[in-house]
Amino acid sequence: MREAAFVKKNKERWRLFEDVLANTTQISPDKLSDLYIEITDDLSYAKTFYPSSNTAVYLNSIASKAHQKIYKTKKEGKNRLVSFFKTEFPLEFYKHQKQLLIAFLTFAFFTMVGMYSASVDGDFVRLILGDGYVNMTLENIEKGDPMAVYKKMGEVNMFLGITINNIKVAMYAFLFGILFSVGTLYIMMQNGIMLGSFLYFFYDKDLLWESSRTIWIHGTIEISVIIIAGCAGMVLGNGLLFPGTYTRLESFKRSIKAGLKIMVSTIPFFITAGFLEGFVTRHTEMPDWSAIIIIGVSLYAIIYYYVLYPRIIYKRKQLELEESTKL
Repeated sequence: MREAAFVKKNKERWRLFEDVLANTTQISPDKLSDLYIEITDDLSYAKTFYPSSNTAVYLNSIASKAHQKIYKTKKEGKNRLVSFFKTEFPLEFYKHQKQLLIAFLTFAFFTMVGMYSASVDGDFVRLILGDGYVNMTLENIEKGDPMAVYKKMGEVNMFLGITINNIKVAMYAFLFGILFSVGTLYIMMQNGIMLGSFLYFFYDKDLLWESSRTIWIHGTIEISVIIIAGCAGMVLGNGLLFPGTYTRLESFKRSIKAGLKIMVSTIPFFITAGFLEGFVTRHTEMPDWSAIIIIGVSLYAIIYYYVLYPRIIYKRKQLELEESTKL
């Protein structure tokens, strides 16, 4: 059977199964069990005859969700939040790695653009960072404390202010995805250029190391989470651009839900970044090895949770699904 005919023959049943998993349609447990068996049969057929197709990927995805829901032994309730961060979100985020990569590459590219622009135009840094910030920083450099800006506010006020501001920037990156992802890419461009200008400014003053070992204490998580919010914005935009087998409205609803899950996952990291900037970054006298450890642990936490861990969870679920289909 040709793949197109296979899809046409079964797509209504697959869509019903997805609606059941999404709790938008109710059926009896026996019917759900029968549907699950049929889906796994379809998956086996697709893997045999269309192994590299989108159909096999799609069936694998809904079968994995079904297995998680049907064979789940842990009770929901007070463990719901733990389950979300430990299993549900990483498994869901596995399919958004492409959008994460695009957001990262866009941000990295425009960071380099910002550095280059600042190197060829002496006024570019002032245009991007503002005269007030540049003049204040130059005064701090003359006083022998280039990073004094992180010591001017009280710890708690700085923690709250920075956390709220970072969440606001991330929400812009997410919500602007509604402009068919272009708005999100604009936010990535804007923040990338700002970071590149900032880094070159201190490089030009022979303070790149001192500035980097200070700002990346909080900036490692802060910048990473803004990029992850950019990923959420692209997921939102792609729901409008590429509805697939769904209506554009239904695809948009699903992309909003997926994007919001990504945003919820960033909350602990935003709080951590705000805490580091408010309470730790100000201690510029700390030894280099302390700053390097904080930066290294922060980078590993981000890479592990958003890149490595989703792959681990996905492979684990794949093995469980394969075992269940053999029974």
